[in-house]
Amino acid sequence: MDLLNTLVEKGLRRELPSRAEALAVLATSDDELLDVVAAAGKVRRQWFGRRVKLNYLVNLKSGLCPEDCSYCSQRLGSKAEILKYTWLKPDEASEAAAAGVAGGAKRVCLVASGRGPTDRDVDRVSKTIEAIKEQNEDVEICACLGLLSAGQAERLREAGADAYNHNLNTSEGTYGEITTTHTYADRVDTVRQAQAAGLSACSGLIAGMGESDEDLVDVVFALRELDPDSVPVNFLIPFEGTPLAKEWNLTPQRCLRVLAMVRFVCPDVEVRLSGGREVHLRSMQPLALHLVNSVFLGDYLTSEGQAGKADLDMIADAGFEVEGAGTTTLPEHRTPGGCGSVCADGAPAAVPEDETGADAAQEPPAPAPATRADAAPAPRTDLVTVRRRGAGTDLAPNA
Repeated sequence: MDLLNTLVEKGLRRELPSRAEALAVLATSDDELLDVVAAAGKVRRQWFGRRVKLNYLVNLKSGLCPEDCSYCSQRLGSKAEILKYTWLKPDEASEAAAAGVAGGAKRVCLVASGRGPTDRDVDRVSKTIEAIKEQNEDVEICACLGLLSAGQAERLREAGADAYNHNLNTSEGTYGEITTTHTYADRVDTVRQAQAAGLSACSGLIAGMGESDEDLVDVVFALRELDPDSVPVNFLIPFEGTPLAKEWNLTPQRCLRVLAMVRFVCPDVEVRLSGGREVHLRSMQPLALHLVNSVFLGDYLTSEGQAGKADLDMIADAGFEVEGAGTTTLPEHRTPGGCGSVCADGAPAAVPEDETGADAAQEPPAPAPATRADAAPAPRTDLVTVRRRGAGTDLAPNA
C-alpha cells in the first residue's frame, strides 16, 4: 500500500505527513487495519524498540471543579456519582504513589481538579512532590493542575517536578463547543509556560466526542507544532451525568486508526495509551502496544481501569517489556542537547541514503470503499466503573 510505505519512510525521517495522508489513515478500511498497525509499528520500534513506559495517576483533589468541560465527570454541574474530596495530604499522596511505583510505574502523575492552582496550591503540591521524591528518588513526577499563572511552572520545577500535563483535547475550531469557561489559547499558553520553565511538556487529546476526522487531524497537527515530549491519547469515557454521556462513537478499530495516525504525525514522542482504553479497545488493547510506547497502569482519576496485574501480563504476553527506571524514554535527539522533533533550522534530521523514500509531496490515493464497523457501535456502559478505591478512600489502590 503506497500510503503506508510513504508514512513509514516519513516516520523514520521524523518528517511531517501531509494532512491528506493523515486523513487517509483514519479512512482506511477494517480489511486494511492490520497493515496500518504493522506500518505504524515499524515507526514505533524505530524510536522506542519494544519498551513500554508505565505511568500512575494520583488524583490529589477530586470533583467540584468550576470549569464546564463537557467530557469531564468532575465538571461544574456534573451529576456523575464520583468520589469527591479535597486535597490529599503529602504523606497520603506519597503512599498512593508508592503503590504505583511498586507496580512498575516510572512516572507518577499528580492531578488536581480546578481551573488552575493558587500559589498556596503550588506550595501544597511542592511538598507532595518532595515527599514522593524522598521515598522514590528516581521516579518522574508530572503535575497536572490546570491553567498556570506566571512563575508557577518555575516553582514546580524547583520543587522537583519533571513534567507538566495540560491537554489540548480537541481542535481549536471546535473547542468552544466542548468548553466555555476557558479557551483553547489558554491551554496552549500553559503548555508553553511549562516548556519555558524547563519542564517536559505533556499534552494530548480526547477522541470520541463527536469530532470529525478533520478535527482529529487538526489537534494532532497542533500538538506536533507545540512539540510536547509526550502525547496522551484518551478515548472518551461517557459518564452518566455529563453532557457527553450519549456519545458512543468509537470501536476498537477506530481507536487503533487514531493511535496509528498520532504515531505517524508524532513519530518520536512518547505516545501514551490513556483513559478509556478498556472501554473502547477492550480485547484489542494488545494491538495498541504496537502503536504506543506508554500506558497508564491501574485506575484513572474517577474511573477504574483493568487490574494492574492484567496490564503487566498483557505487556509481557504481547512480547513487550516494561521500561526500567534507568532507561531514558525519549530518543537521544529529544533529550536535553538534542534537536527535538525537528532541528533548529526547521529541517528534518538527516537519515542514511537507503532510508529515503517517496516524494514528500506525493498525495495518497483515495481509500477504496469498504465495510466498516464504526457505523453503530453498541454502547458498553457496563465497562464504565466509577473509582471506589485508592486515593481518597480507605481501600487499597489498583496497581
